[in-house]
Amino acid sequence: MAAKSGPKDRTVTIDGVELRLAQPDEMPVLSVGAETAKNQLRACWLVPGGSAAMEIPLSPRILGQPGVGKTTLAYTVAKEFSDDIFIFQCTMDTRPEDLLVTPVIGSGQVIRYHASPLTTAMLRGGVCILDEGNRMSEKSWASLAPLLDTRRYAESIIAGIKIKAHPDFRVCVTMNDDSSTYEIPEYILSRLQPQIKVGFPSAEEEKEIFRVNLPHSDEELLDVVSEYMGRCHKFELPVASRDGIHIIRYAERLMEKMTLSGPEAIGQAAMQIVGEEFSLYLDPEYEPPQPQRISLADAEYLLTRFNPTDRSN
Repeated sequence: MAAKSGPKDRTVTIDGVELRLAQPDEMPVLSVGAETAKNQLRACWLVPGGSAAMEIPLSPRILGQPGVGKTTLAYTVAKEFSDDIFIFQCTMDTRPEDLLVTPVIGSGQVIRYHASPLTTAMLRGGVCILDEGNRMSEKSWASLAPLLDTRRYAESIIAGIKIKAHPDFRVCVTMNDDSSTYEIPEYILSRLQPQIKVGFPSAEEEKEIFRVNLPHSDEELLDVVSEYMGRCHKFELPVASRDGIHIIRYAERLMEKMTLSGPEAIGQAAMQIVGEEFSLYLDPEYEPPQPQRISLADAEYLLTRFNPTDRSN
């Protein structure tokens, strides 16, 4: 049975079960740069022939280091497709009912059902961003398997209903390039295609990111930190634009409250935000220590001297 609701109603009824819908999310800034990744995401969500066609949007996964702007990029492109954007934060504790429909005991001990941001996007034809999807368990992912293929529906065991996705519904998943809480099963990865990779921005893009997020910040601070970020990217350090924004914000506060100079404040902020080791790269002359090399003869001696199978040592 089709869902009964108005275009912006806060509730919808499916097979006699009333669901209270979630509110869309708003982000204060939009993504800067990364045009290749943006165009790839646009291509995934385009539907040849419009929403009435048999084709369905793809459900990509967006990969990159923490802090490079994956969620902001997805939100920026999503705004081109819908006014209803929903962001669902995935965690290791996310349950299938959290993803779909959650029962809530209201006044008079009456059970009411609340639709998740994902379910609300399905019903309204909006866009849902599943943020940090590699934090979820297989049990939670399994509940989305039919939604992510040509069936385009999800079943809520809690509410006892089948929820069909609107033709205009679109979804993507962001994932960090780090150790995840759970390994995503192959049958889910095969549905989350293609992969869209977001790398570190160029120097010009990095500074523009700072300008957009920190419109009232001193230009000199932006220059110093953007140059620092360039050195971090050169040596492939896990320092992202988000860290740079935090450094500038904190440095400005240190300058005001502790009367520190700009360089002193940036040095202190970097040390507290990215750590002493990475803050060393604020110095343009700093070079990381090179790994020590040993000769082949020394290596053979060490292998012989410390052979774990040699019980005499």
